[in-house]
Amino acid sequence: MTNASPTPDQTVDVLIVGGGGAGLTASMLLTKLGVDHLLVSALPTTSTLPKAHVLNQRTMEILDDAGVAAAIAERSTPAANMAASAFYAGLAGPGDDYGRRIAKIECWGAGRDDENWRAASAWPQLNLPQIRLEPILKDHAEELAPGRIRFSHELTALEQDAEGVTATIRDLDAGSDYAVRCRYLIGADGGRTVPGLVGISHVGLGVVTQTATMHVSADFSQLAQDDDVLLRWLVSPQTGVSVVMVPMGPERWGRHSEEWVIHINYPADDPRAQSDEKVESDVRASLGIPGLPMEVHKITRWSVEAVMADRYSDGRVILAGDAAHRHPPTGGLGLTSGIQDVHNLTWKLAAVIHGQAGAQLLDTYEPERRPSLERNAQRSLENAVNHFGVITPSLGVSHEQTEEENIASFRRLWSGLPEDAEHRAAVLRAIRSQSMEFSEHNVEYGYTYASAAIVPDGSPAPESPDEIRVYQPSTRPGAPLPHAWIDDEDGVRRPIKDLVAPGRFLLIAGEEGEAWCAAARELAARDGIPLDAVRIGHIDGDLFDPRCTWLRHREIGADGAILVRPDRFVAWRSLGDDDDPAGALAEALSQVLARPVTAAVPA
Repeated sequence: MTNASPTPDQTVDVLIVGGGGAGLTASMLLTKLGVDHLLVSALPTTSTLPKAHVLNQRTMEILDDAGVAAAIAERSTPAANMAASAFYAGLAGPGDDYGRRIAKIECWGAGRDDENWRAASAWPQLNLPQIRLEPILKDHAEELAPGRIRFSHELTALEQDAEGVTATIRDLDAGSDYAVRCRYLIGADGGRTVPGLVGISHVGLGVVTQTATMHVSADFSQLAQDDDVLLRWLVSPQTGVSVVMVPMGPERWGRHSEEWVIHINYPADDPRAQSDEKVESDVRASLGIPGLPMEVHKITRWSVEAVMADRYSDGRVILAGDAAHRHPPTGGLGLTSGIQDVHNLTWKLAAVIHGQAGAQLLDTYEPERRPSLERNAQRSLENAVNHFGVITPSLGVSHEQTEEENIASFRRLWSGLPEDAEHRAAVLRAIRSQSMEFSEHNVEYGYTYASAAIVPDGSPAPESPDEIRVYQPSTRPGAPLPHAWIDDEDGVRRPIKDLVAPGRFLLIAGEEGEAWCAAARELAARDGIPLDAVRIGHIDGDLFDPRCTWLRHREIGADGAILVRPDRFVAWRSLGDDDDPAGALAEALSQVLARPVTAAVPA
């Protein structure tokens, strides 16, 4: 570290560098938490690439915290148009075998029809392309913090000292520089600048393939099938290569979508991928649409790979989103991971800045997030490998074969001949296995934390019949707060997540847990801890559990208690009562907040 620069032009608690999904969500959450901040982005506007589009349930809950979920839901893909993913023998061609559906599988809650998704959260999985999502986030962030969201403002240098960071920002429109002094800096710039300025490097976890992506306007309604399909995986009889088609709306969805993203894969270093003309030619040939009218908006190239930062912070500079980790798109875990990063980070920054927690609380960010992110990156790679290394080869289709040979392989799937039955069963099994991507509910929603900000109770982790697909609610410390619908005495119903106010802890006691609630109120009043307390029971309590859902999930007795962090992860629990509830709760909060919390000494 070096000494800080001279007097800055502006001082804030937090400087956010980057105006994508992670940065804009961080801004909204910090505003809700009462933290003075500034966001700068070198880009002139939000993303022009229709990249990430899947918003899983956990992410929608966070965006609900930010106050923007309802606006996103209004623009999102209708549930009926995102219930499934399907695999096809290309798109179009000279016979009925071309474009024929091989198999269809449910995806991401089956258009809100899967009871497991409905039971997990008040929010469904949604789908909105990044080019339409980020403007909504930006508008809302600007509404919450006027004048604090600055695009075309580029971070060019930073210096740290023991008290904070001084950043040099260039106003690209005005051509002038200014200095911002902050206590902490969030690097959410996709890794373009911040990691390099503080010496953080990235390690690749593997490259699966190279991909070229076309964003087009075209009418595929007479060629595509299945309005309930969100992702179309096409293996071309003409060329033997895989092509993925994703509808982009904005007003119509399913096969009637006005815009589409089309991904075509190439071997590494294939020169064809670098030519726009050849990419378009290859897409047209693979889809069998040589003369279909198609307006190409943009063609981009990228590697299907996973990359992880060697560390997530340096002093007072903390990375989030793509600056810390980049994933293949398979599974839709990239953007969602970044939003989950800042959900974990912002309440901790607020607690430290407001003097409610010791600075060591921030040291729990990487231990909590890295295991989940490494798992997400690995899962994304495995999803991609299963597509390209298992499903496609099982079809017996290849770019090395002729079109006639590829069609002959496809026909074995629907020939009905006894000698083809084993082949068909193997292909359908391979496709069913891709539920590892489209139904990875435990990966998306059931991830857990372990750090100094979690107080273990010695209980074993619950066993799951499938660690990828099956989310099992639990209140074991480190687990996300299970979902349940809760009523007040007037019958007004809300999801239990809404009981956790921004930046505040919540003690949930059983219906006989008056002593725990009294202890929580005592500690909150005497120590200034942002802590609320409530008893929830089916018949008795402050609030009520009308369907006994909470009773099934809470894993504590009627006289027990659970301490929930502001990010709605369980920090601590007591299965029953305690001789000294205030002392037990103070001890737990001391560990979580990384500072002494002392219960009153009995007279």
